[in-house]
Amino acid sequence: MLRALEWIVLGFGSAAAIVYGVRRHRPGRVGPWLLLAGAIVASTAGDVLTALGRPGAAEVCFYVMFVPVAWCLLLLTRVGAILVDRARLIDLLALACSALLVLWVIVAGDGGRIGNVSGAYVIGALLLLAAVGRVLVAVGRNVSAVLLLVGAVGVLAGDIAQPLWPGRLSDTAIVVLYLSWGAAALHPSMVRLTEPATPRPSPWRGRWAALLGVSVVTPPVVLLVDAVDGTVSDGVVIGVAGAITLLLTVTRLTDSVTLNDRALRRERALRQASAALVAAADPPAVGAAVRAAVAQLMPPGEVRSTVFTVDDQAIGAAPGSGDGPPDRSWWVEDADRDYATLVCPLRLEPLAVARPSGGALILEGRRDTLTATRDTLEVLAGQAALALDRICLVEAIGRRDSDLYLRAVIRNSADITVVTDEDQRIRYASSSLHELLGADALPPLAALEDLVHPDDRLQLRQAFRGAGDGVVFCSLVRADESQVLVEARYRDLRGDRLVRGFVVTMRAFTRGGEPDEWVPPVDNLDDLPARVNRRNARHKFRY
Repeated sequence: MLRALEWIVLGFGSAAAIVYGVRRHRPGRVGPWLLLAGAIVASTAGDVLTALGRPGAAEVCFYVMFVPVAWCLLLLTRVGAILVDRARLIDLLALACSALLVLWVIVAGDGGRIGNVSGAYVIGALLLLAAVGRVLVAVGRNVSAVLLLVGAVGVLAGDIAQPLWPGRLSDTAIVVLYLSWGAAALHPSMVRLTEPATPRPSPWRGRWAALLGVSVVTPPVVLLVDAVDGTVSDGVVIGVAGAITLLLTVTRLTDSVTLNDRALRRERALRQASAALVAAADPPAVGAAVRAAVAQLMPPGEVRSTVFTVDDQAIGAAPGSGDGPPDRSWWVEDADRDYATLVCPLRLEPLAVARPSGGALILEGRRDTLTATRDTLEVLAGQAALALDRICLVEAIGRRDSDLYLRAVIRNSADITVVTDEDQRIRYASSSLHELLGADALPPLAALEDLVHPDDRLQLRQAFRGAGDGVVFCSLVRADESQVLVEARYRDLRGDRLVRGFVVTMRAFTRGGEPDEWVPPVDNLDDLPARVNRRNARHKFRY
Protein backbone atom coordinates (compact mmCIF):
# COMPACT_ATOMS: atom_id res chain seq x y z
CA MET A 1 0.00 0.00 0.00
CA LEU A 2 2.86 2.39 0.81
CA ARG A 3 4.40 1.69 -2.59
CA ALA A 4 1.08 2.57 -4.28
CA LEU A 5 0.98 5.91 -2.43
CA GLU A 6 4.51 6.65 -3.60
CA TRP A 7 3.50 6.07 -7.23
CA ILE A 8 0.41 8.30 -6.78
CA VAL A 9 2.46 11.16 -5.38
CA LEU A 10 5.15 10.83 -8.05
CA GLY A 11 2.83 10.36 -11.04
CA PHE A 12 0.21 12.96 -10.20
CA GLY A 13 2.97 15.37 -9.16
CA SER A 14 4.50 15.04 -12.64
CA ALA A 15 1.11 15.60 -14.30
CA ALA A 16 0.50 18.65 -12.10
CA ALA A 17 3.93 20.00 -13.08
CA ILE A 18 2.97 19.74 -16.77
CA VAL A 19 -0.30 21.59 -16.17
CA TYR A 20 1.53 24.29 -14.20
CA GLY A 21 4.15 24.67 -16.92
CA VAL A 22 1.42 25.10 -19.54
CA ARG A 23 -0.30 27.81 -17.48
CA ARG A 24 2.98 29.60 -16.77
CA HIS A 25 4.67 29.55 -20.17
CA ARG A 26 1.50 29.62 -22.32
CA PRO A 27 2.73 27.68 -25.39
CA GLY A 28 1.16 28.14 -28.79
CA ARG A 29 -0.56 24.74 -28.62
CA VAL A 30 -1.73 23.39 -25.27
CA GLY A 31 -3.17 20.07 -26.52
CA PRO A 32 0.09 18.09 -26.88
CA TRP A 33 1.16 18.86 -23.32
CA LEU A 34 -2.23 17.99 -21.86
CA LEU A 35 -2.09 14.65 -23.72
CA LEU A 36 1.35 14.05 -22.22
CA ALA A 37 -0.11 14.69 -18.77
CA GLY A 38 -2.90 12.20 -19.56
CA ALA A 39 -0.31 9.59 -20.57
CA ILE A 40 1.47 10.06 -17.24
CA VAL A 41 -1.83 9.62 -15.39
CA ALA A 42 -2.45 6.34 -17.28
CA SER A 43 1.07 5.12 -16.49
CA THR A 44 0.58 6.08 -12.83
CA ALA A 45 -2.62 4.06 -12.72
CA GLY A 46 -0.76 1.05 -14.12
CA ASP A 47 2.02 1.36 -11.54
CA VAL A 48 -0.50 1.69 -8.70
CA LEU A 49 -2.42 -1.40 -9.88
CA THR A 50 0.87 -3.32 -10.14
CA ALA A 51 1.74 -2.36 -6.57
CA LEU A 52 -1.73 -3.52 -5.44
CA GLY A 53 -1.24 -6.93 -7.10
CA ARG A 54 -3.52 -6.56 -10.12
CA PRO A 55 -1.19 -7.07 -13.14
CA GLY A 56 -3.97 -7.69 -15.67
CA ALA A 57 -5.60 -4.27 -15.17
CA ALA A 58 -2.18 -2.64 -14.94
CA GLU A 59 -1.23 -4.03 -18.33
CA VAL A 60 -4.30 -2.40 -19.89
CA CYS A 61 -3.30 0.95 -18.41
CA PHE A 62 0.21 0.63 -19.82
CA TYR A 63 -1.22 -0.11 -23.26
CA VAL A 64 -3.51 2.91 -22.98
CA MET A 65 -0.54 5.14 -22.09
CA PHE A 66 0.97 4.81 -25.57
CA VAL A 67 -2.15 6.25 -27.26
CA PRO A 68 -1.99 9.80 -25.79
CA VAL A 69 1.80 9.81 -26.10
CA ALA A 70 1.62 9.00 -29.83
CA TRP A 71 -1.16 11.54 -30.27
CA CYS A 72 0.96 14.13 -28.44
CA LEU A 73 3.92 13.62 -30.76
CA LEU A 74 1.73 13.84 -33.86
CA LEU A 75 0.24 17.13 -32.62
CA LEU A 76 3.71 18.48 -31.93
CA THR A 77 4.61 17.86 -35.57
CA ARG A 78 1.36 19.26 -36.93
CA VAL A 79 2.20 22.98 -37.10
CA GLY A 80 5.15 23.20 -34.77
CA ALA A 81 8.58 24.54 -35.58
CA ILE A 82 10.23 21.22 -34.72
CA LEU A 83 9.06 19.36 -37.80
CA VAL A 84 7.14 21.29 -40.44
CA ASP A 85 6.78 18.34 -42.79
CA ARG A 86 5.87 15.29 -40.70
CA ALA A 87 5.22 12.98 -43.63
CA ARG A 88 8.75 11.53 -43.49
CA LEU A 89 8.42 10.94 -39.74
CA ILE A 90 5.16 9.02 -40.21
CA ASP A 91 6.69 6.90 -43.00
CA LEU A 92 9.74 6.07 -40.88
CA LEU A 93 7.63 5.23 -37.82
CA ALA A 94 5.41 2.90 -39.84
CA LEU A 95 8.44 1.15 -41.34
CA ALA A 96 10.10 0.86 -37.91
CA CYS A 97 6.92 -0.62 -36.44
CA SER A 98 6.74 -3.28 -39.16
CA ALA A 99 10.45 -4.07 -38.89
CA LEU A 100 10.21 -4.44 -35.12
CA LEU A 101 7.20 -6.72 -35.53
CA VAL A 102 9.09 -9.05 -37.89
CA LEU A 103 12.17 -8.98 -35.65
CA TRP A 104 10.16 -9.74 -32.55
CA VAL A 105 8.27 -12.65 -34.12
CA ILE A 106 11.50 -14.18 -35.42
CA VAL A 107 13.46 -13.70 -32.18
CA ALA A 108 10.72 -14.32 -29.59
CA GLY A 109 8.18 -16.56 -31.26
CA ASP A 110 6.53 -17.46 -27.94
CA GLY A 111 3.40 -15.51 -27.34
CA GLY A 112 5.18 -12.25 -28.03
CA ARG A 113 7.42 -12.51 -24.98
CA ILE A 114 11.06 -13.09 -24.11
CA GLY A 115 10.77 -14.40 -20.62
CA ASN A 116 8.47 -11.98 -18.86
CA VAL A 117 9.09 -9.04 -21.25
CA SER A 118 6.05 -8.09 -23.38
CA GLY A 119 6.72 -7.54 -27.06
CA ALA A 120 3.97 -4.94 -27.33
CA TYR A 121 5.63 -2.86 -24.59
CA VAL A 122 9.00 -2.99 -26.28
CA ILE A 123 7.60 -2.08 -29.71
CA GLY A 124 5.66 0.84 -28.28
CA ALA A 125 8.67 2.07 -26.29
CA LEU A 126 11.00 1.83 -29.30
CA LEU A 127 8.56 3.77 -31.49
CA LEU A 128 8.22 6.39 -28.77
CA LEU A 129 11.99 6.65 -28.51
CA ALA A 130 12.37 6.98 -32.28
CA ALA A 131 9.73 9.71 -32.52
CA VAL A 132 11.16 11.76 -29.66
CA GLY A 133 14.67 11.31 -31.05
CA ARG A 134 13.51 12.62 -34.44
CA VAL A 135 11.97 15.62 -32.70
CA LEU A 136 15.26 16.33 -30.92
CA VAL A 137 17.22 16.12 -34.18
CA ALA A 138 14.81 18.49 -35.92
CA VAL A 139 14.57 21.12 -33.17
CA GLY A 140 18.26 21.24 -32.28
CA ARG A 141 19.39 22.44 -28.87
CA ASN A 142 16.24 22.37 -26.76
CA VAL A 143 16.19 21.38 -23.10
CA SER A 144 12.55 20.27 -23.16
CA ALA A 145 13.16 17.97 -26.14
CA VAL A 146 16.18 16.43 -24.37
CA LEU A 147 14.08 15.79 -21.26
CA LEU A 148 11.37 14.17 -23.38
CA LEU A 149 14.02 11.91 -24.91
CA VAL A 150 15.28 10.97 -21.43
CA GLY A 151 11.72 10.06 -20.43
CA ALA A 152 11.34 7.90 -23.55
CA VAL A 153 14.56 6.07 -22.65
CA GLY A 154 13.11 5.55 -19.18
CA VAL A 155 9.98 3.99 -20.68
CA LEU A 156 12.05 1.54 -22.74
CA ALA A 157 14.35 0.67 -19.84
CA GLY A 158 11.43 0.22 -17.46
CA ASP A 159 9.50 -2.05 -19.85
CA ILE A 160 12.53 -4.32 -20.18
CA ALA A 161 13.99 -4.18 -16.66
CA GLN A 162 10.87 -4.29 -14.52
CA PRO A 163 9.62 -7.74 -15.63
CA LEU A 164 13.12 -9.22 -15.52
CA TRP A 165 14.38 -7.66 -12.26
CA PRO A 166 11.39 -6.41 -10.27
CA GLY A 167 12.26 -4.12 -7.40
CA ARG A 168 13.19 -0.56 -6.54
CA LEU A 169 16.28 -0.58 -8.76
CA SER A 170 14.25 -1.37 -11.89
CA ASP A 171 11.58 1.15 -10.83
CA THR A 172 14.21 3.88 -11.11
CA ALA A 173 13.64 4.04 -14.88
CA ILE A 174 9.94 4.83 -14.34
CA VAL A 175 10.89 7.48 -11.76
CA VAL A 176 13.17 9.05 -14.39
CA LEU A 177 10.20 9.09 -16.78
CA TYR A 178 7.99 11.04 -14.38
CA LEU A 179 10.68 13.49 -13.32
CA SER A 180 12.00 14.24 -16.82
CA TRP A 181 8.59 14.74 -18.46
CA GLY A 182 7.43 16.99 -15.63
CA ALA A 183 10.66 19.04 -15.87
CA ALA A 184 10.27 19.28 -19.68
CA ALA A 185 7.02 21.21 -19.21
CA LEU A 186 8.50 23.46 -16.52
CA HIS A 187 11.43 24.62 -18.67
CA PRO A 188 10.80 27.77 -20.80
CA SER A 189 12.13 26.03 -23.92
CA MET A 190 8.88 24.03 -24.08
CA VAL A 191 7.30 27.00 -25.92
CA ARG A 192 9.54 26.42 -28.96
CA LEU A 193 8.16 22.92 -29.48
CA THR A 194 4.74 24.28 -30.45
CA GLU A 195 5.68 27.52 -32.21
CA PRO A 196 4.16 27.73 -35.71
CA ALA A 197 6.48 27.63 -38.72
CA THR A 198 6.00 28.10 -42.43
CA PRO A 199 5.30 24.76 -44.16
CA ARG A 200 7.95 23.46 -46.53
CA PRO A 201 6.33 21.63 -49.44
CA SER A 202 8.09 18.40 -50.33
CA PRO A 203 7.83 16.72 -53.74
CA TRP A 204 6.21 13.32 -54.00
CA ARG A 205 8.67 10.45 -54.15
CA GLY A 206 7.71 6.91 -55.06
CA ARG A 207 10.14 5.22 -52.68
CA TRP A 208 8.42 6.73 -49.63
CA ALA A 209 5.05 5.52 -50.89
CA ALA A 210 6.56 2.06 -51.41
CA LEU A 211 7.90 2.02 -47.83
CA LEU A 212 4.49 2.98 -46.49
CA GLY A 213 2.86 0.24 -48.55
CA VAL A 214 5.32 -2.34 -47.23
CA SER A 215 4.64 -1.18 -43.67
CA VAL A 216 0.89 -1.59 -44.09
CA VAL A 217 1.17 -5.03 -45.67
CA THR A 218 3.64 -6.46 -43.12
CA PRO A 219 1.26 -7.16 -40.14
CA PRO A 220 -1.33 -9.08 -42.26
CA VAL A 221 1.48 -11.06 -43.91
CA VAL A 222 2.98 -11.99 -40.54
CA LEU A 223 -0.47 -13.01 -39.31
CA LEU A 224 -0.99 -15.11 -42.45
CA VAL A 225 2.36 -16.87 -41.99
CA ASP A 226 1.49 -17.72 -38.37
CA ALA A 227 -1.93 -18.97 -39.42
CA VAL A 228 -0.42 -21.22 -42.13
CA ASP A 229 1.93 -22.72 -39.54
CA GLY A 230 -1.15 -23.69 -37.54
CA THR A 231 -0.73 -21.61 -34.39
CA VAL A 232 -0.98 -17.84 -33.95
CA SER A 233 1.23 -17.30 -30.91
CA ASP A 234 1.97 -13.61 -31.47
CA GLY A 235 -1.57 -12.31 -31.88
CA VAL A 236 -1.24 -9.48 -29.35
CA VAL A 237 1.99 -8.16 -30.85
CA ILE A 238 0.63 -8.42 -34.39
CA GLY A 239 -2.58 -6.69 -33.35
CA VAL A 240 -0.75 -3.80 -31.63
CA ALA A 241 1.70 -3.37 -34.52
CA GLY A 242 -1.12 -3.52 -37.07
CA ALA A 243 -3.16 -0.92 -35.16
CA ILE A 244 -0.18 1.44 -34.90
CA THR A 245 0.66 1.04 -38.57
CA LEU A 246 -2.95 1.59 -39.59
CA LEU A 247 -3.19 4.72 -37.43
CA LEU A 248 0.00 6.13 -38.95
CA THR A 249 -1.21 5.35 -42.48
CA VAL A 250 -4.59 6.99 -41.93
CA THR A 251 -2.83 10.05 -40.49
CA ARG A 252 -0.53 10.17 -43.50
CA LEU A 253 -3.39 9.99 -45.98
CA THR A 254 -5.40 12.57 -44.03
CA ASP A 255 -2.45 14.98 -44.13
CA SER A 256 -2.08 14.50 -47.88
CA VAL A 257 -5.78 15.12 -48.54
CA THR A 258 -5.80 18.17 -46.25
CA LEU A 259 -2.71 19.69 -47.87
CA ASN A 260 -4.11 19.09 -51.34
CA ASP A 261 -7.43 20.70 -50.41
CA ARG A 262 -5.66 23.74 -48.95
CA ALA A 263 -3.49 24.09 -52.05
CA LEU A 264 -6.56 24.00 -54.31
CA ARG A 265 -8.39 26.61 -52.23
CA ARG A 266 -5.37 28.92 -52.21
CA GLU A 267 -4.86 28.51 -55.94
CA ARG A 268 -8.52 29.30 -56.60
CA ALA A 269 -8.42 32.35 -54.29
CA LEU A 270 -5.24 33.69 -55.94
CA ARG A 271 -6.68 33.13 -59.42
CA GLN A 272 -9.85 35.06 -58.56
CA ALA A 273 -7.79 37.78 -56.88
CA SER A 274 -5.60 38.10 -59.99
CA ALA A 275 -8.66 38.57 -62.19
CA ALA A 276 -10.08 41.19 -59.83
CA LEU A 277 -6.75 43.04 -59.60
CA VAL A 278 -6.41 43.15 -63.38
CA ALA A 279 -9.86 44.74 -63.63
CA ALA A 280 -9.22 47.22 -60.77
CA ALA A 281 -9.11 50.85 -61.97
CA ASP A 282 -8.10 52.63 -58.76
CA PRO A 283 -6.47 51.87 -55.36
CA PRO A 284 -9.82 51.37 -53.52
CA ALA A 285 -10.73 48.65 -56.02
CA VAL A 286 -7.35 47.00 -55.42
CA GLY A 287 -7.96 47.08 -51.66
CA ALA A 288 -11.41 45.53 -52.08
CA ALA A 289 -9.98 42.71 -54.22
CA VAL A 290 -7.24 41.99 -51.66
CA ARG A 291 -9.73 41.88 -48.76
CA ALA A 292 -11.97 39.49 -50.71
CA ALA A 293 -9.00 37.21 -51.37
CA VAL A 294 -8.01 37.24 -47.68
CA ALA A 295 -11.57 36.27 -46.73
CA GLN A 296 -11.30 33.23 -49.02
CA LEU A 297 -7.82 32.23 -47.86
CA MET A 298 -8.48 32.45 -44.12
CA PRO A 299 -10.96 30.36 -42.13
CA PRO A 300 -13.83 32.38 -40.59
CA GLY A 301 -12.91 33.99 -37.29
CA GLU A 302 -9.15 33.35 -37.64
CA VAL A 303 -8.31 36.95 -38.64
CA ARG A 304 -9.23 39.86 -36.41
CA SER A 305 -8.53 42.69 -38.86
CA THR A 306 -7.25 43.22 -42.40
CA VAL A 307 -5.63 46.54 -43.35
CA PHE A 308 -4.53 47.41 -46.88
CA THR A 309 -2.64 50.68 -47.07
CA VAL A 310 -0.54 52.45 -49.69
CA ASP A 311 1.01 54.77 -47.08
CA ASP A 312 4.55 53.73 -46.22
CA GLN A 313 4.49 55.68 -42.94
CA ALA A 314 1.71 53.44 -41.60
CA ILE A 315 3.91 50.33 -41.51
CA GLY A 316 7.31 51.60 -40.44
CA ALA A 317 10.65 50.05 -41.33
CA ALA A 318 11.25 46.32 -41.59
CA PRO A 319 13.10 44.90 -38.58
CA GLY A 320 16.70 44.10 -39.34
CA SER A 321 16.55 45.55 -42.85
CA GLY A 322 19.97 46.74 -44.01
CA ASP A 323 21.56 47.38 -47.37
CA GLY A 324 19.92 44.31 -48.92
CA PRO A 325 16.38 44.03 -50.27
CA PRO A 326 13.57 44.43 -47.73
CA ASP A 327 12.01 41.41 -46.09
CA ARG A 328 9.05 39.81 -47.79
CA SER A 329 7.13 39.93 -44.49
CA TRP A 330 7.70 40.24 -40.77
CA TRP A 331 5.88 39.74 -37.48
CA VAL A 332 4.64 42.24 -34.92
CA GLU A 333 4.22 40.45 -31.60
CA ASP A 334 0.94 40.58 -29.68
CA ALA A 335 0.31 40.39 -25.95
CA ASP A 336 -1.54 37.13 -26.59
CA ARG A 337 0.91 34.44 -27.75
CA ASP A 338 -1.77 32.79 -29.89
CA TYR A 339 -2.22 35.97 -31.95
CA ALA A 340 0.20 38.13 -33.91
CA THR A 341 0.30 40.74 -36.68
CA LEU A 342 1.81 39.88 -40.07
CA VAL A 343 3.06 42.77 -42.24
CA CYS A 344 3.48 42.01 -45.95
CA PRO A 345 5.01 45.01 -47.79
CA LEU A 346 3.82 45.60 -51.32
CA ARG A 347 6.64 44.06 -53.31
CA LEU A 348 6.96 43.82 -57.06
CA GLU A 349 6.92 40.12 -57.96
CA PRO A 350 9.13 38.55 -59.17
CA LEU A 351 11.50 41.50 -58.66
CA ALA A 352 13.55 41.70 -55.48
CA VAL A 353 12.68 45.33 -54.64
CA ALA A 354 9.75 46.96 -52.90
CA ARG A 355 7.47 49.53 -54.50
CA PRO A 356 9.02 53.00 -54.31
CA SER A 357 5.71 54.40 -53.05
CA GLY A 358 5.48 51.80 -50.25
CA GLY A 359 2.34 50.34 -48.71
CA ALA A 360 1.58 46.97 -47.11
CA LEU A 361 -1.01 44.30 -46.39
CA ILE A 362 -1.37 44.03 -42.59
CA LEU A 363 -3.27 41.14 -40.98
CA GLU A 364 -3.92 40.48 -37.30
CA GLY A 365 -5.07 36.99 -36.36
CA ARG A 366 -4.06 33.57 -35.07
CA ARG A 367 -0.34 33.02 -35.45
CA ASP A 368 -0.57 29.41 -36.64
CA THR A 369 -3.10 30.29 -39.37
CA LEU A 370 -1.07 33.26 -40.60
CA THR A 371 2.08 31.13 -40.57
CA ALA A 372 0.47 28.42 -42.70
CA THR A 373 -0.62 30.98 -45.34
CA ARG A 374 2.37 33.33 -45.11
CA ASP A 375 3.75 32.49 -48.56
CA THR A 376 0.35 32.93 -50.16
CA LEU A 377 -0.17 36.31 -48.48
CA GLU A 378 3.24 37.49 -49.71
CA VAL A 379 2.29 36.52 -53.27
CA LEU A 380 -1.03 38.34 -52.88
CA ALA A 381 0.78 41.49 -51.71
CA GLY A 382 3.08 41.27 -54.73
CA GLN A 383 0.12 41.02 -57.11
CA ALA A 384 -1.48 44.04 -55.43
CA ALA A 385 1.77 45.98 -55.89
CA LEU A 386 1.76 45.14 -59.60
CA ALA A 387 -1.86 46.29 -59.90
CA LEU A 388 -1.12 49.60 -58.15
CA ASP A 389 1.90 50.26 -60.36
CA ARG A 390 -0.14 49.42 -63.43
CA ILE A 391 -2.74 51.99 -62.36
CA CYS A 392 0.00 54.59 -61.77
CA LEU A 393 1.53 53.90 -65.19
CA VAL A 394 -1.86 54.15 -66.91
CA GLU A 395 -2.48 57.49 -65.19
CA ALA A 396 0.98 58.72 -66.16
CA ILE A 397 0.42 57.72 -69.79
CA GLY A 398 -2.97 59.38 -69.74
CA ARG A 399 -1.46 62.53 -68.25
CA ARG A 400 1.26 62.54 -70.92
CA ASP A 401 -1.31 62.13 -73.69
CA SER A 402 -3.38 64.91 -72.14
CA ASP A 403 -0.34 67.19 -72.13
CA LEU A 404 0.37 66.38 -75.77
CA TYR A 405 -3.26 67.05 -76.64
CA LEU A 406 -3.17 70.30 -74.71
CA ARG A 407 -0.04 71.43 -76.50
CA ALA A 408 -1.54 70.64 -79.89
CA VAL A 409 -4.76 72.52 -79.14
CA ILE A 410 -3.31 75.68 -77.62
CA ARG A 411 -0.11 75.89 -79.65
CA ASN A 412 -1.42 78.88 -81.65
CA SER A 413 -3.72 80.30 -78.99
CA ALA A 414 -3.36 83.92 -77.88
CA ASP A 415 -3.89 82.92 -74.24
CA ILE A 416 -0.95 81.77 -72.17
CA THR A 417 -1.61 78.44 -70.42
CA VAL A 418 0.53 77.20 -67.55
CA VAL A 419 0.08 74.00 -65.49
CA THR A 420 1.80 73.99 -62.07
CA ASP A 421 2.15 71.55 -59.19
CA GLU A 422 1.01 72.33 -55.66
CA ASP A 423 4.34 74.06 -54.94
CA GLN A 424 3.91 76.24 -58.10
CA ARG A 425 6.57 74.33 -60.02
CA ILE A 426 5.78 74.74 -63.70
CA ARG A 427 4.93 71.39 -65.24
CA TYR A 428 3.80 72.72 -68.63
CA ALA A 429 3.81 76.12 -70.32
CA SER A 430 2.48 77.03 -73.75
CA SER A 431 4.83 78.42 -76.38
CA SER A 432 3.17 81.85 -76.16
CA LEU A 433 4.72 82.27 -72.69
CA HIS A 434 8.18 81.91 -74.24
CA GLU A 435 7.28 84.59 -76.79
CA LEU A 436 5.94 86.85 -74.07
CA LEU A 437 9.08 86.54 -71.96
CA GLY A 438 11.40 86.69 -74.92
CA ALA A 439 13.16 83.47 -73.91
CA ASP A 440 13.63 80.22 -75.79
CA ALA A 441 13.09 78.06 -72.70
CA LEU A 442 12.29 78.36 -69.02
CA PRO A 443 14.92 77.65 -66.36
CA PRO A 444 14.99 74.06 -65.04
CA LEU A 445 12.49 73.43 -62.19
CA ALA A 446 11.22 76.98 -62.55
CA ALA A 447 8.36 78.08 -60.31
CA LEU A 448 5.61 80.50 -61.31
CA GLU A 449 6.73 83.11 -58.80
CA ASP A 450 10.22 83.06 -60.34
CA LEU A 451 8.71 84.68 -63.44
CA VAL A 452 6.84 87.35 -61.46
CA HIS A 453 8.21 90.71 -60.35
CA PRO A 454 9.38 90.62 -56.69
CA ASP A 455 6.75 93.20 -55.71
CA ASP A 456 3.93 90.89 -56.82
CA ARG A 457 5.17 87.61 -55.37
CA LEU A 458 3.44 88.04 -52.01
CA GLN A 459 -0.02 88.45 -53.48
CA LEU A 460 0.67 85.50 -55.81
CA ARG A 461 1.51 83.28 -52.83
CA GLN A 462 -1.60 84.42 -50.97
CA ALA A 463 -3.77 83.71 -54.00
CA PHE A 464 -2.47 80.17 -54.47
CA ARG A 465 -2.45 79.41 -50.75
CA GLY A 466 -6.20 78.93 -50.56
CA ALA A 467 -8.33 76.40 -52.39
CA GLY A 468 -10.62 77.30 -55.26
CA ASP A 469 -10.47 79.45 -58.38
CA GLY A 470 -9.57 83.12 -58.70
CA VAL A 471 -7.91 85.96 -60.57
CA VAL A 472 -4.70 87.78 -59.77
CA PHE A 473 -2.95 90.68 -61.54
CA CYS A 474 0.81 90.63 -61.62
CA SER A 475 3.81 91.65 -63.67
CA LEU A 476 6.06 89.20 -65.46
CA VAL A 477 9.76 89.98 -65.91
CA ARG A 478 11.01 89.47 -69.44
CA ALA A 479 14.48 88.39 -70.48
CA ASP A 480 15.50 92.01 -71.15
CA GLU A 481 14.44 93.02 -67.57
CA SER A 482 11.30 94.80 -68.82
CA GLN A 483 7.88 94.04 -67.31
CA VAL A 484 4.55 92.88 -68.68
CA LEU A 485 1.30 93.24 -66.74
CA VAL A 486 -0.90 90.13 -67.06
CA GLU A 487 -4.26 88.95 -65.82
CA ALA A 488 -3.81 85.40 -64.42
CA ARG A 489 -6.92 83.27 -63.92
CA TYR A 490 -6.19 80.07 -62.03
CA ARG A 491 -8.24 76.96 -61.40
CA ASP A 492 -7.59 74.57 -58.54
CA LEU A 493 -7.52 71.07 -60.07
CA ARG A 494 -5.45 69.35 -57.40
CA GLY A 495 -8.30 66.91 -56.80
CA ASP A 496 -8.33 65.80 -60.43
CA ARG A 497 -6.35 62.56 -60.74
CA LEU A 498 -5.00 63.56 -64.18
CA VAL A 499 -4.05 67.19 -63.46
CA ARG A 500 -3.23 67.25 -59.71
CA GLY A 501 -2.23 70.91 -59.75
CA PHE A 502 -3.25 74.43 -60.86
CA VAL A 503 -4.15 75.50 -64.39
CA VAL A 504 -3.29 79.16 -64.95
CA THR A 505 -4.50 81.16 -67.98
CA MET A 506 -2.78 84.53 -68.58
CA ARG A 507 -3.59 87.41 -70.86
CA ALA A 508 -1.30 90.42 -71.27
CA PHE A 509 -2.57 94.01 -71.10
CA THR A 510 -2.41 96.22 -74.19
CA ARG A 511 -1.44 99.85 -74.25
CA GLY A 512 -5.11 100.75 -73.73
CA GLY A 513 -5.34 98.78 -70.51
CA GLU A 514 -7.68 96.04 -71.79
CA PRO A 515 -6.63 92.39 -71.81
CA ASP A 516 -5.98 91.33 -75.37
CA GLU A 517 -3.34 89.65 -77.42
CA TRP A 518 0.13 90.45 -76.23
CA VAL A 519 1.95 93.51 -77.65
CA PRO A 520 5.46 94.66 -76.91
CA PRO A 521 5.65 96.30 -73.49
CA VAL A 522 5.66 100.09 -72.98
CA ASP A 523 8.71 101.88 -71.73
CA ASN A 524 7.11 102.90 -68.41
CA LEU A 525 4.74 100.20 -67.14
CA ASP A 526 3.73 102.31 -64.16
CA ASP A 527 1.91 104.76 -66.47
CA LEU A 528 -0.70 102.13 -67.45
CA PRO A 529 -4.18 102.99 -66.03
CA ALA A 530 -4.62 99.61 -64.35
CA ARG A 531 -1.23 99.85 -62.65
CA VAL A 532 -1.94 103.42 -61.52
CA ASN A 533 -5.31 102.47 -60.04
CA ARG A 534 -3.78 99.48 -58.26
CA ARG A 535 -0.97 101.63 -56.83
CA ASN A 536 -3.44 104.27 -55.60
CA ALA A 537 -5.55 101.56 -53.94
CA ARG A 538 -2.51 100.27 -52.09
CA HIS A 539 -1.67 103.68 -50.71
CA LYS A 540 -5.29 104.35 -49.77
CA PHE A 541 -5.72 101.19 -47.68
CA ARG A 542 -2.19 101.02 -46.35
CA TYR A 543 -3.14 102.22 -42.85
